[in-house]
Amino acid sequence: MNKLQQVYEATDVGLVRQGNEDNLAVLPNVNVYAVADGMGGEAAGEVASQMLVDSVRQLLTGQAVVREADLCQAILLANRAIRQYVLENPGCEGMGTTATLLHIDEQSDHGSWAHVGDSRLYVLRRDSQILEQITQDHSYVEDLVRQGTITREEAQNHPQRNMLTRAVGAMENLQVDSGKLTVNAGDIFLLATDGLMKHVTDAAIVRLLRENHENPAKVLVNAALADGGTDNVTAVVVSLT
Repeated sequence: MNKLQQVYEATDVGLVRQGNEDNLAVLPNVNVYAVADGMGGEAAGEVASQMLVDSVRQLLTGQAVVREADLCQAILLANRAIRQYVLENPGCEGMGTTATLLHIDEQSDHGSWAHVGDSRLYVLRRDSQILEQITQDHSYVEDLVRQGTITREEAQNHPQRNMLTRAVGAMENLQVDSGKLTVNAGDIFLLATDGLMKHVTDAAIVRLLRENHENPAKVLVNAALADGGTDNVTAVVVSLT
């Protein structure tokens, strides 16, 4: 089934941070989308997230067929590049980035994704009011929630909520989560860094995505800024018609 993909993107430094360590990639020729949230202080986080999106473009641009394994390979390519950069620049020890990638096959009813860190991929199905989180956060507080040690509500204000258990560039043998998904006309996919989720509830995201905005990604980013914008915030919205 052929599906028209309308794609919207937005990123902002926020109201507190001095620089934007988020990055995004939109590759319309292969229907691949990515967001990345860098870490490491000063310019290191920005470099790491840029390396991630560069790896995505380098490996996937112009590729005739994009598979789930290709998305994972793009993340692993960035992992090697970041680790090599740290070897050559020891002052950047600890730098890394999240990575959330999505590919949608216009000729079928399937897509694929790959993921590391605590940026997220969501889907809002046609006629649904439930925002479904496809990816799983690789974070200390998410582990505590899964173990039943703390509640989801307690996790939102936990002092170690930003501590990742997995990041691109942080480990030599990086494990990448990935999977396939069904795609249907009317579905809306959202890739976002945690600067959005810190300030905008799932219910508010659903409401804003259902409204008729010229750029829904920008509207989501602005909602995070209106609530305080304590972090960089990035969103990519892919709407299937």
